[in-house]
Amino acid sequence: MNHLESDQKQKRSALLAAAFLTGASSIGPGFLVQTSLFTAQHAASLAAAVAAMILLDIITKLNIWRVLGISGLRGQELANRVLPGSGNVIAVLVTFGGFTFAIGNIGGAALGLNAVCGLPVQIGYVLSSGLAISLFLVKNARSGINRASQVLSVMVLVVLIIMVFQTKPPMDQVAKGLIFPEQPYLLLFPLITLLGGSTGGYISYAGAHRFLDYGITGKENLKGIQTSTLISCGITGFSRILIFLVVFGVCASGGTLAAQSIAAAENPAAQAFLLGAGQFGSRLFGLALFCAGITTIIGSSYTSVSFLKTLHPVIEKNEKWFITGFIGLAAILMATIGKATALLVIAGVINGFLLPLTLAITLWSIRDKSIVGEDYHHPKWLVITGILVTLITTYASFVALPATMELFF
Repeated sequence: MNHLESDQKQKRSALLAAAFLTGASSIGPGFLVQTSLFTAQHAASLAAAVAAMILLDIITKLNIWRVLGISGLRGQELANRVLPGSGNVIAVLVTFGGFTFAIGNIGGAALGLNAVCGLPVQIGYVLSSGLAISLFLVKNARSGINRASQVLSVMVLVVLIIMVFQTKPPMDQVAKGLIFPEQPYLLLFPLITLLGGSTGGYISYAGAHRFLDYGITGKENLKGIQTSTLISCGITGFSRILIFLVVFGVCASGGTLAAQSIAAAENPAAQAFLLGAGQFGSRLFGLALFCAGITTIIGSSYTSVSFLKTLHPVIEKNEKWFITGFIGLAAILMATIGKATALLVIAGVINGFLLPLTLAITLWSIRDKSIVGEDYHHPKWLVITGILVTLITTYASFVALPATMELFF
């Protein structure tokens, strides 16, 4: 293999790793909790929100990843170039959202271990955070993180596929809900929350910052970056569809009582798996929750610190130790505060509110040739759809504000 072929292979591997890191970040415990809760509340109509989320996710990530790739700038650096000081604000907000996710995900991973083998959650906090930290401290950390993201993501998808066959959702009702959802106005809060958990906040940048760390930038790499983007969106979208089908299958067969039981449960996803497949389902859920928790701890911690490391050279020089402290502090707060389910929903909402801001800044940056280069032309269809997504998510965020405030008060 010559040098050029080796270089191309490394780039493909790096872009695939970026796609899986983002996909893994999206399918954490929050994704299981949020989708299960909203499916129990809205039944087949949630199919319309899931489909809309997938479409908006693709448009958002294609815009952000292309611009970061062509410019070679991280999200906060790009924002500071567009509006001085805004990048620092976004870095703090994104880190806060990522930290909230990390707390909830450590709790989620511990609950997964408890469901699989009855391990006390306090011990689960230590084991889950310790495993995530070890991936960053090993000698070949980059390779370990990449492989862990890929293997654990596939395991989550396999569990969900098994459960779909177990619960047998009525696809005719899914199709009806997709095309003719009941009370579509009420789907705005689920939409902004699901989108926030799929592509808002740190998740928009997880894969992009990953390939920037590999030095993959410039016009010649845009095709590979776009492919990586679509793979990450495919992982996120497919997993969201699967968990929706699992929970809807349970609700459809169990009727109103099943839906009410899932919606009222402290862990809606766990209740759905239990109703759908008994103790076998509970153990499958535990496995999925643990895998999802670890992958999202990795993604949220890595990306959050990647936002902070440009603020001071000390952070960049000691990145792995800051990530270790990030995860360790999250584990301590999870052990003392608890309430993982509420934290995961709140984190999704926070990310949802950040989404229109970060996307608007990205779209504005393409006007500056000193950022994207003299010969770069952003596709018009991405500009138009990107503006539409910004407007839709801004509107949905304000409409969802009353429901959001109920989470805090």
